Amino acid sequence: MFSKILIANRGEISCRIIRTAKQLGIRTVAVYSDADSHALHATLADEAIHIGASPAADSYLQYERIIEAAKKTGAQAIHPGYGFLSENASFRRRCDEADIVFIGPPVGAIEAMGSKSAAKTIMEKAGVPLVPGYHGDDQDEAILKAAADKMGYPVLLKAAAGGGGKGMRQVWAESEFSAALAAAKRESMKSFSDDKMLVEKYLTGPRHVEIQVFCDGHGNAVHLFERDCSIQRRHQKVIEEAPAPGMTEDLRKAMGDAAIRAAQAIDYVGAGTVEFLLDTDGSFYFMEMNTRLQVEHPVTEMISGQDLVEWQLRVASGETLPCEQSDLSIRGHAFEARIYAEDPANDFLPQTGTLNFLKEPGQDDHVRIDTGVIEGDTISVYYDPMISKLICWDENRDRALKRLQNALAAYSVGGLATNIDFLYNISHCAAFERAELDTGFIEKHSDELFRNSPGQRAEDLQSVIPMAALYVLLDQAQTSNTRRQHSKEADSPWNSAFGWRANSPAHCVLKLRWQDQEVTVAAEPLADAKTQGFRLTIDDLSMEASATLEERSLTAVINGHRLSASVGKHGDEYSLYLPDRAFSFSRLKADTGEFDSAQSADHFAAPMNGTIVAQIATAGSDVKKGDVLLIMEAMKMEHSITAPSDGKVVNFFFDAGELVDGGAQLLEFEASE
Repeated sequence: MFSKILIANRGEISCRIIRTAKQLGIRTVAVYSDADSHALHATLADEAIHIGASPAADSYLQYERIIEAAKKTGAQAIHPGYGFLSENASFRRRCDEADIVFIGPPVGAIEAMGSKSAAKTIMEKAGVPLVPGYHGDDQDEAILKAAADKMGYPVLLKAAAGGGGKGMRQVWAESEFSAALAAAKRESMKSFSDDKMLVEKYLTGPRHVEIQVFCDGHGNAVHLFERDCSIQRRHQKVIEEAPAPGMTEDLRKAMGDAAIRAAQAIDYVGAGTVEFLLDTDGSFYFMEMNTRLQVEHPVTEMISGQDLVEWQLRVASGETLPCEQSDLSIRGHAFEARIYAEDPANDFLPQTGTLNFLKEPGQDDHVRIDTGVIEGDTISVYYDPMISKLICWDENRDRALKRLQNALAAYSVGGLATNIDFLYNISHCAAFERAELDTGFIEKHSDELFRNSPGQRAEDLQSVIPMAALYVLLDQAQTSNTRRQHSKEADSPWNSAFGWRANSPAHCVLKLRWQDQEVTVAAEPLADAKTQGFRLTIDDLSMEASATLEERSLTAVINGHRLSASVGKHGDEYSLYLPDRAFSFSRLKADTGEFDSAQSADHFAAPMNGTIVAQIATAGSDVKKGDVLLIMEAMKMEHSITAPSDGKVVNFFFDAGELVDGGAQLLEFEASE
């Protein structure tokens, strides 16, 4: 076994590897960039080496510096984690040349799976099922249609030279084929000057199910069962679970055997994941193989009782696999929810900023949190905006899901927007609770997940908005009481918790923002209430309400209806975690008549810290409403700045390649009269 390893990564996966290494008595070396000089992974490791500037291209992707750091510190092996250099064949080759063990598969395996077309050829020879399709050179319509008829409808026509959805048509019936083919060819020729078509079976409601495989250097291979990763946004996983709901033993064995054949076909060594599309009829098809540890590996660890990082270290040091297939079994059920700094209501736009408040749910045998940040850390523009992974386990899916729901309600982050409320809503979605999963789940259930269905306001006026108002009022009272205790004039009206007026009854007006709407709540205290009670008026609706607030627990009685919720506060942003969903709102500040620069007319502020990718328009040019003016990039995501109306770009303030701070004005725009 190694005595010292270097971890060529950052964040939660680096911290995760350090944890297992310490348990095995292995010393660790971290690498860090300028932005990560005080990061958790750099402080947890036994040693840390600075490797460059903040952008990943200048630090975590500089593998010669990482090799040099390993030599300098005497590290015998390098663990690449996932992302960055984990599937970089050139890096693996350099490790071999430097006589440093790469904790991962051999060069040949990485290269074989690096090309999707080559990978499918290898898998076909190994007997791994592929999505039925025709990829031949003969483009006669009769040949293409015969292929479609044979595989069965619906099918997908795809431009061979295509991308971005161009030259692509879904064909639902034989009678539609000719017209769809002609349209796809026209679009393909226009876009790519090439009208060659591929025909593939179109899966209408597939699930994304992957198999964890492990191989050693002695010819042994096992699988550690499956994970369902169907809940995705922007083709990125959001919630994963293991085992996959509804999986039969026969199907599990068939998928597991296929995954092992895939690994053995490329002489694989180490941890790998074979990803499949699982159709509604039980058919499954190879998508790709990831030649590294996966982000979602903790759910496999929770149901198998195995430490996959320990397995990686043992196999890389030359040992055989710790278990044979017959030794492995499934115990219970586990979920993983990825906590991101992002705004789900704004197309999941990544967020940057300081974690000025961070309260995690308690960890035990049922709840695990893999993270690389602490309170006060910054989510920067340079890296993925993941804050942590929340993993929950119990003896069956229903109980594990309840653990997840409770843990999400107890998770609070302040300082920037997160997807916690969105994850909470997914976990309470009736279809998710019934395990009705497919890769289009979020789009299919968007009304429920984003709470934007018609008539929702009327329902929320009866209970949720009053609870929000009660929380603000009670929180305000607690703040005033604290201030009074430290005041020399405790009875001063300026220390009043509630709308004091001379010679008039107390009265308070709250303005809340809810689902992009402003809601006004008028509140009058009820003197005879045993608890803190108020008469609330919202729109034309009046109600009597009382409430108690103890730490994060709010209990309210609204017109005789008793309700409870967990609460979270982060600045002027609030969350209520109800038994069926999360509810987010903010309190609007009073209008003092002062000019607010954020309300200025141009609205061309950078939505986040990022880099200008390209100027699409030119200074002085006339543009139409909706035209893309420039593109900026942050956290692996591009964001287009568009014209809000017809007008003219007067001037750009930043050139392509320049870094910009969130809120910076990007350009000057003159609207047409």
